[in-house]
Amino acid sequence: MTPVFEKTITVSSDAIDSRNHVNNLVYLDWCLKIAEEHWTTKASSESLQKHHWYVLRHTIDYRNAAFLGDVLNIKTWVESTSRVKSERHYVIVRPSDGKKIIEAKTTWCFIDAETQKPALIPEEIRTLFQ
Repeated sequence: MTPVFEKTITVSSDAIDSRNHVNNLVYLDWCLKIAEEHWTTKASSESLQKHHWYVLRHTIDYRNAAFLGDVLNIKTWVESTSRVKSERHYVIVRPSDGKKIIEAKTTWCFIDAETQKPALIPEEIRTLFQ
């Protein structure tokens, strides 16, 4: 089973739009932040210096709205990797009623920090997320 990285947040006023619910772009930002946090907590300092991840594609399915003060659980995991790409999935759920707020996935490209070109994902990086 693929390990899941998760955190709990409380919706603050800066996430709310003119319709009084969480703005769609905020969900994307939360996904990017948890992905980065997952990477930085698992990768070695050497890997963090030598490599970066660049987004190639985002897909988000909006299921339900979230509102000011809602406590949300954000989960992410790496679903698959290929030579230079990785597909990461996300789910945001409101535990108080069990409603799924969003489901999302991002295709990331592994980049050599020096050349700024795609790099093969080494086995040591692949195994960090399995």
